[in-house]
Amino acid sequence: MSSIAATGQRWVAFGDAGATGTILHTAEGYAVRLLDDDRARGTYPSLDVAKSALHAGMPPGSDWPEFREH
Repeated sequence: MSSIAATGQRWVAFGDAGATGTILHTAEGYAVRLLDDDRARGTYPSLDVAKSALHAGMPPGSDWPEFREH
């Protein structure tokens, strides 16, 4: 089991219904979590890939979310 160490960067994804998920920059990459899911969806090597993975986990037909850094 790997631990997640934050590097201080976090993005929140907003869709039509409000916040849908987060991306956290860790020492291992970019960890994706949907707000309706208790577990991380995966860790990806780049922010662009993580954004695509988050969008893929949203309901079919969802528009591309707005990502805001926090």
